[in-house]
Amino acid sequence: MKIAIINGPNLNLLGKREPGVYGSQDFDSYFSSLKELFPQIEFSYYQSNVEGELINELQSAGFSADGIVLNPGGYTHTSVAIGDAIAAISAPVIEVHISNVHAREEFRKLSHVSAKAKGTICGLGLTGYELAVRYIVKLAAD
Repeated sequence: MKIAIINGPNLNLLGKREPGVYGSQDFDSYFSSLKELFPQIEFSYYQSNVEGELINELQSAGFSADGIVLNPGGYTHTSVAIGDAIAAISAPVIEVHISNVHAREEFRKLSHVSAKAKGTICGLGLTGYELAVRYIVKLAAD
């Protein structure tokens, strides 16, 4: 089974950026523990601060992976193009947000991704990635 994890802008700063909102763990160490938790899964990981690069990665992984865990970061609220890319691919996409976007600024309540994704997990910290992986595994088994 292949699962792609794709992170958007500023998620390369996890562990440093607003730890009160996003926690103090960097994504590389979390990703290592995720791979240990699911040794049977072939993970790929990609992060970019550039919208077009995220779209290219969605298109690349979207026809070869069994599922995609996507945290589009701030592009969630602005990128119709990322939503369109999700609609164009065959792999199911689970949208993940570390913080509860619905409890934050008003503009964060709009997502151009949610309607195109299979589901959304938000506000559960990095655990949201694990839950998304578990759901993709369940989808593949059904």
